Amino acid sequence: MIKQIFSGISAYKEAFVLLSKLKLWNYFVIPTVLSLLTFLFIVYIALGYSATIGQLLAEIWIWNWGKEIVMTLSSFGGGLVILVIGLMLYKYIVLAISAPFMGVVSEKIELHLNGGFYADYKKTTFIAQLRRGVQVNVRNLGMELFITFPLLLLKFIPVVNLFSTVLLFLIQAYYVGFGNMDYTLERYFSFKESLGFVKKNKGYSIGNGIVFIGCLFLPVLGVIIVLPLSVTAASIQTIALLNKENERSIL
Repeated sequence: MIKQIFSGISAYKEAFVLLSKLKLWNYFVIPTVLSLLTFLFIVYIALGYSATIGQLLAEIWIWNWGKEIVMTLSSFGGGLVILVIGLMLYKYIVLAISAPFMGVVSEKIELHLNGGFYADYKKTTFIAQLRRGVQVNVRNLGMELFITFPLLLLKFIPVVNLFSTVLLFLIQAYYVGFGNMDYTLERYFSFKESLGFVKKNKGYSIGNGIVFIGCLFLPVLGVIIVLPLSVTAASIQTIALLNKENERSIL
C-alpha cells in the first residue's frame, strides 16, 4: 500500500502540467469561489463564537482569581474546536457542491488520455452529479466521525496517542481522496461498486488525500489551489487504474 500512496502523491506532478495544457483552470472558478466562501464562513463562526464560549466557561469559574485567564484560554480553545470541526465539515461540503463541475473536468481529462470513454459510460445530469456528490460525502463524513471518536480516546494514552494522530490523518486523507476519485468512477460504477473499487485501491486514495489536507495548511492559497490540483491528480490516477484493471472497449 505504501507504493500506492506514493503513486497517489506523485500524480500531482502531472496535474500541474495537465491543468495548463487542457486549460482546465476556468472550470474551477465557481467551485473555488464556493470553497473560499465556505472557508471564510467557518473562520467567521469560529471567531464570532469563541468569545461567547469564553464568557460561558468564565461564569462557571466560581473564583475571582484567574477569571480573565480562564476566559482567554476558553475563548482560544473554543474557537479552535469550532475551527477544527468546521474544517472537517469543510472538506465534504466543498467536495459535494463541486461534484457537477468536477465531473466535467474528469471527463475532459479522460478524453485527453484515452481518446474516448468506455462503452458502459453513463451520461449524468447536473442534478444527478450533485446528488451523487452529496451521497458519497455524507456517507464518508459519517464514517470518518464514527472512526474518529474512538481514536480520540487513545490520545489520553502516552505513546499510543502518537500513532492515533497519524491514523486520524490517514483516515481523513482516505475519505477525501475517495471523494476526488468518485468524480471519475460515477460515470461507470454504482455507489456500492465505487466503494469496493476505492477500498481495493485505498493507497491511491490516501495519497491523493494527503496532499489535499496538506494544501489546507497554506493560508488562503491552499483553499484556492486544493480543488484544481487534487481533482486533476485523482482523475489521472483513477483513469490509469480503470485502464489497467478493466477490459472495457473505448467508444
